Amino acid sequence: MIKKILITLSLLYLVAIWLAYLVQYLPVYIPIYVPSYISVLSAITFLMYAWDKRQAKQSTHKKVNRTPEKTLQLLSLFGGWPGALIAQQWLRHKSQKRRFIVALWLCIVVNVVGILSLFFW
Repeated sequence: MIKKILITLSLLYLVAIWLAYLVQYLPVYIPIYVPSYISVLSAITFLMYAWDKRQAKQSTHKKVNRTPEKTLQLLSLFGGWPGALIAQQWLRHKSQKRRFIVALWLCIVVNVVGILSLFFW
C-alpha cells in the first residue's frame, strides 16, 4: 500500500510540474528546461538504480563495479528524487538501509521546499 502511494506521489509531482508549466502557473523566469530537467534527471536516476540493482545481483557470483551510494544521493538531491523513489519502491533497491532512506527523504524535502518557494515567493 505504501509502495503504491509513494510511486503515485512521485508521478503526480512530475505531472504537477509539467501542468504548472503548461498552464503558465510557473513564474515567467522559469523556462521549459526546469520541468524537462527534472523529468530527464528522474529517468536517469531510475536507470542508475536499476543498473545498481542489476550489479548487486551479479555481485554474488563475481566482482562487479557498483554505483556509489553518494552518486545515487547526489542525483536525488539535484532533482532526480522522483525517479529514485520510484526505483526504490518498484525495484526494492536501497529500501532497507536506514541511513540511505533518511538521506533520500532529506533530498526530497529540500527539492519540494525549493520548488514550492519558486511558486510562492
